[in-house]
Amino acid sequence: MVRKIKAKLVLQLRAEGLSGRAIASSQGMSRKSITAVLDAADVAGISWDDVAERPEDEVYALLFPGRGEHESVFAQPNWDQVHKEMARVGVTLKLLHSEYTDSCAAAGEPAMGYDRFCRTYQRHVLVTGVASRVGHKAAQTVEVDWSGPSMQLSDPVSGATRTVYLFVGCLPFSRYAFVEPTLDMKQDTWLRAHVAMFEAFGGSVPRIVSDNLKTGVIKHPRDGEIVLNDAYREMAGHYSAAVLPGRVRKAKDKASVENTVWHVAMRIIADLRDERFTSLPELKAAITSRVEAYNGEPFQKRPGSRASVFTAEEQPLLRPLPQTAYEISHWVYGRRVGRNGHVVWEKNFYSVPFAHVGALVDLRITDRVLQAYRGTARLSSHLLLPPDAANEYRTNDADLPVGERYRQWDPDRVRDWAERIGPATVSVVNRIFESVPVDEQGLDAALAVLRLSRRFSAERVEAASRLALAGRVRSPRYAHLHPILVTGQDKTAGLRPPREEPAEAGGYVRGAGYYAGGAK
Repeated sequence: MVRKIKAKLVLQLRAEGLSGRAIASSQGMSRKSITAVLDAADVAGISWDDVAERPEDEVYALLFPGRGEHESVFAQPNWDQVHKEMARVGVTLKLLHSEYTDSCAAAGEPAMGYDRFCRTYQRHVLVTGVASRVGHKAAQTVEVDWSGPSMQLSDPVSGATRTVYLFVGCLPFSRYAFVEPTLDMKQDTWLRAHVAMFEAFGGSVPRIVSDNLKTGVIKHPRDGEIVLNDAYREMAGHYSAAVLPGRVRKAKDKASVENTVWHVAMRIIADLRDERFTSLPELKAAITSRVEAYNGEPFQKRPGSRASVFTAEEQPLLRPLPQTAYEISHWVYGRRVGRNGHVVWEKNFYSVPFAHVGALVDLRITDRVLQAYRGTARLSSHLLLPPDAANEYRTNDADLPVGERYRQWDPDRVRDWAERIGPATVSVVNRIFESVPVDEQGLDAALAVLRLSRRFSAERVEAASRLALAGRVRSPRYAHLHPILVTGQDKTAGLRPPREEPAEAGGYVRGAGYYAGGAK
């Protein structure tokens, strides 16, 4: 077929002095094809100098214009519409070809067979779906995901198995991989795996590309802003990074980690399928060894390996890790501050500034610290009480209102209150304490007397105390002072003249025992 003739090569060899027979013999071409090229070049007046800089296809088109270009005799469907229909649920090429043949029969046009229909559609997809190469920059992005395939731990005693999940991270520039085995896929485990990954890399990157799992992304709408999990956003902020999740059902947005997940399944899970592991550290050591070997394998289409490119080109550009390690935290929302200025967490009490009593606050809890937030403002911070503690308080002095702090009632505090009322009241309180074997037993009786000053005045309680003492009551109490105050005797006591006892005159009087013959 003339279309397969390398017309440009034929012209080049003729310019170098070869005859038609020599060209055919050296290149394995037929003399008829060589003659056709040379005759066409002579007729068109084209020499080697005219086509030396042109591509092969263009030279052939100059010598044989229109040859090899055939127009199909079959009716052509709208391939763009066919491609859109294929994206719909349940639509197949067989169904679309059937609809195509029906429409051709109705229009009286020739229809292509099913095989030609499929091949033509494939060519259309290849031409319209050409993708450009994605160029990754060093130390700019890390892609993370959970591996779909999992592994198992075996209990050496019972023989029961436990599922182990694999966290996978990949740096797209060097394709350097990190794998961490975990016992669950919870929020804290997801964050701890990121911390371990950055520690293994020896630095961080400004972009974290993840999947849209709930431990990282709360909502990823088609239009509008992405809503991230608070703990995940906080962890990324600690490493000066931003979370940029891939689009929903768009695996190509994190193609590097998806490819690494597949390699993990082949290189790690498959290699270790016949080995039995009884502890997570044992399994982690085996996985780390396999990952190091995987990173050290040479590339097929570029010099070096994942490990060598990472060490030489990418690791020096990573951002330094923070001075303090990130603490995994979780949030509890909408806790109300009690009237005592504390919030309750795990049966214990933690103080919040008294100005926020009655407000709703959010709690950020780490392994060591509890912090109270209102909006974005941090109100207080406390060291966590031990897990076995209950009904214990953590109180910051700065959270309490200005003024005297609460003091427990004791005899000294009671006497201080009595002194502020008057000396007679002090005497009453002292007699109450003297009448009991233990001072604490007299606290309630003494406070009952002193609290009368809240209903009546301190002056009236002092006057009532003087009257009770003047009445020869050995230990005046509430039962003695209250009737005096209610009946107003303390007010009328000053109106009565003082009571004067008559002077007793007389000498010494002998007792009956003397006259009965007793002692002389």
